[in-house]
Amino acid sequence: QVGNVTSPIGRTKTAPAASARNENFRLAFASCQQYEHGYFTAYKHMADEEFDLIIHLGDYIYERSWGNNLVRNHEGPEIITLQDYRNRYNTYKSDPDIRAAHASAPWVVTWDDHEVDNNYAGEIAEDEQTPEQFLRRRVDAYQAYYEFMPIRLPVGREGPDMPIHRRLRFGNLMEMHVLDTRQYRNDQACGDGRKISCDEHQDPMRSALGQAQKNWLLDGLATTEATWNVLAQQIMMASLRGVSGAGERLWPMDIWDGYPYERQQLLEHLDTVSTPNP
Repeated sequence: QVGNVTSPIGRTKTAPAASARNENFRLAFASCQQYEHGYFTAYKHMADEEFDLIIHLGDYIYERSWGNNLVRNHEGPEIITLQDYRNRYNTYKSDPDIRAAHASAPWVVTWDDHEVDNNYAGEIAEDEQTPEQFLRRRVDAYQAYYEFMPIRLPVGREGPDMPIHRRLRFGNLMEMHVLDTRQYRNDQACGDGRKISCDEHQDPMRSALGQAQKNWLLDGLATTEATWNVLAQQIMMASLRGVSGAGERLWPMDIWDGYPYERQQLLEHLDTVSTPNP
């Protein structure tokens, strides 16, 4: 209670110690929740089931409107400033079902692109913003994320960067590797979108993780002793390639299809080091 305001009572759980021998753990995950496209009824069911953990994999908010036949509306145009981002989180958290889910269990969160700007890549915006303008916007978006989401202030935060990849252990049953495939990635190849492969796309050095995060992940997957290993990450790992009307193969450049060599390296590493149950 603060003054005359009393917050609702929530519920949380302490994670089992890393050395604990636990046999059961119930978790749910969510992502890509565009407020205008529908209601958050699924969160009511999550709250009712009282999971041990809820994981949010990104796109907790959307920075602008998308699509037609909207069932409710954002306030204002595309968000840019710190106050804009704060207001957008307030809108999403006004939904009673998402509030119930937050009150029902601890959450682990990571972001995708819409917490900042659609399809941004590292320091590169989707549209005509200079790097200086976009980094200022990214700083504000990251600050609002920290203020509104259940996440610790990262160790080593400096300037416009905010490291959030981390490793969480839940007894001997599960280790979770929480990834960030936005902040350190190379720009989408071939002009983004669904495109025919080009030389840039075939560059084996292109990365969605960045070298430091990739090394950290590969080391963790090689040394883990947990029974199950979960990659909590934002973008589709399975291929969503399509075919054009002319029969040409089209690659969606914003997901792992756009970074095929790094994806293959990761999958081969899981096999080489025999990571348990990835």
